[in-house]
Amino acid sequence: MSVAAKRVLRLPPLPTIRDLVKLYRLQAIKQLSQNFLMDERLSDKIVRAAGKLDGNTVLEVGPGPGGITRSIIRRCPKRLVLVEKDRRFLPTLELLQEATQGHVEVSIVRDDILKYPTELAFADVPVTEWEGARAPIHLIGNLPFAISTRLLINWLKDVSLRRGAWASGRAGMTLTFQQEVGERITAPILDNQRCRLSVMSQIWTVPFLKFIIPGRAFVPPPDVNVAVVTIVPLKVPKTQLPFDLVEKVVRHIFSMRQKYIRRGIGNLFPEDVREQLTEQVFREADLDPTLRSFQLSVEECLRLADAFHNIVKKHPRIDQFNYRAPKDQRFLLSDDPSDVLEVQ
Repeated sequence: MSVAAKRVLRLPPLPTIRDLVKLYRLQAIKQLSQNFLMDERLSDKIVRAAGKLDGNTVLEVGPGPGGITRSIIRRCPKRLVLVEKDRRFLPTLELLQEATQGHVEVSIVRDDILKYPTELAFADVPVTEWEGARAPIHLIGNLPFAISTRLLINWLKDVSLRRGAWASGRAGMTLTFQQEVGERITAPILDNQRCRLSVMSQIWTVPFLKFIIPGRAFVPPPDVNVAVVTIVPLKVPKTQLPFDLVEKVVRHIFSMRQKYIRRGIGNLFPEDVREQLTEQVFREADLDPTLRSFQLSVEECLRLADAFHNIVKKHPRIDQFNYRAPKDQRFLLSDDPSDVLEVQ
């Protein structure tokens, strides 16, 4: 078999996804944000966006009846791990597993992707140097809208810690989102979609919005179009600060989008020291407090996070403050006599 022939695996004759959905009486469950993609050409296009899969290990999130799964298999990965929460899809996935024996190792895991330890999918993959080439692994998924943002934030944290799927190296992701969410992930500075998700994604990865799929291509059709986004971890992240601290600062920056960023940053601090510490943050970050969040670059957001981190190192209790907590559960820095405020 030639090298070119190895790149595309011809599957034996199988019922179409549409036929399987009818045969097994599979209906999308609205509460699980399920939408089936029936168009094989679009499934192939999603998988092509992932790049080279030949010989790689692939984790597919929520394969459902297996439309995108077939497209992945045709690209000849060494191993394909399918994580599916809904037991109704197991017969259709087992059909694909049987049809590909001797060509692609297909493993089916019935689990919730929000709980599944992704490192298990890549346990046999040799570790590659982070600063070198991308690892021979990829994550692909037509994500349920209800969990897509939460899952991405979880995985960005894993990228920052080089754990989970990223314990083996720089694994790429090709995922679907609501069009608006996809545009937020990739939004540049000054874009009207610029938000927390934009900055958090662009600190540790480079996201690309590849193309838009009309909602009518899915069954049942969602009320919105769907964006296909590829996300590649950076060789050198833009910060070494703890993920949770950065996320907290960025969340506060964008919490009052139409107001000056001073308001959001101020809410990081207890009332009795809010004015002094807010001024200290902007002085140290060398930023104008009357800017608005969408006007900030990634680097400027990180300067604010650095300044906040410096304060937390001196006053650890600051990091516990939550301005949204009931007033009787908040604290004043002056509650603790041992913690003396020293404003620079």
